[in-house]
Amino acid sequence: MIHSMTAFARAEQAGTHGTLSWELRSVNHRYLEPHLRLPESFRDLEGAVREALRNGLSRGKVECTLRFSDDSTGKALQVDLERAAQLVAAAESVANLIKQPAALNPLEVLGWPGVLVADAADPQALNQSALALFSQALNELKKGREREGAELAKLLNERLDSILEQVATLRELVPQMLAGQRQKILDRCADMQAELDPQRLEQELVILAQKSDVAEELDRLNTHVNEVRRVLKTGGQAGRRLDFLMQELNREANTLGSKAFDTRSTQAAVNLKVLIEQMREQVQNIE
Repeated sequence: MIHSMTAFARAEQAGTHGTLSWELRSVNHRYLEPHLRLPESFRDLEGAVREALRNGLSRGKVECTLRFSDDSTGKALQVDLERAAQLVAAAESVANLIKQPAALNPLEVLGWPGVLVADAADPQALNQSALALFSQALNELKKGREREGAELAKLLNERLDSILEQVATLRELVPQMLAGQRQKILDRCADMQAELDPQRLEQELVILAQKSDVAEELDRLNTHVNEVRRVLKTGGQAGRRLDFLMQELNREANTLGSKAFDTRSTQAAVNLKVLIEQMREQVQNIE
């Protein structure tokens, strides 16, 4: 199974202290290039996230965005009444030592450390939750890349079928085109009423046939098509191998075009180049 480098995944998790969400976007790239956008309080996760990406993906530009919506605002304040009572009792004891003590301000009591109980989240627990959620998002991204890869393989196989059809048609037409070219030369010589050495004429026709022989190019096209199919079936990190095979297919198509001596062979070479270019564009997205 081959994998595309283009995919999107999102994972969200609501907890006691807020909502975590990851968005992962992946596009094609020669190497693995992560781009992380993390809130300042989650910067400690960067190393673990990069390591998870290296273990899970081999190529692609991957944008990873973490968002945290803090739900602590709006919650009812919690007061440690026992501690507040102790603080008030201590303040009154001190006030008895003063002739004209100032009135005790309740806000000052609330501002004393430990009187208002903070319902803050444990940073380590939040980091662990965010990392676990990232693993979930990364798995979804990989599944998306796998689904996209299956579609790419389908498209490539359709183009390969078309290439084989062009090759088979051209292989069948070559003897007819050579015979037609031979007859054109003979007719032209007859029209000129020139006295030519039959042996020399036959030698020139043989040379022309040799220069126009495309059997080797057609065989190589078949071989390259079979290799592309094998790579698609084997899967794995196939992008660079497929890109090389596209270059080889294009080289054979160019040679066919340079040897073309008939409008039908010229058109076949053009059709092949169009099909190969379509495949090359798709191969750029394969991991």
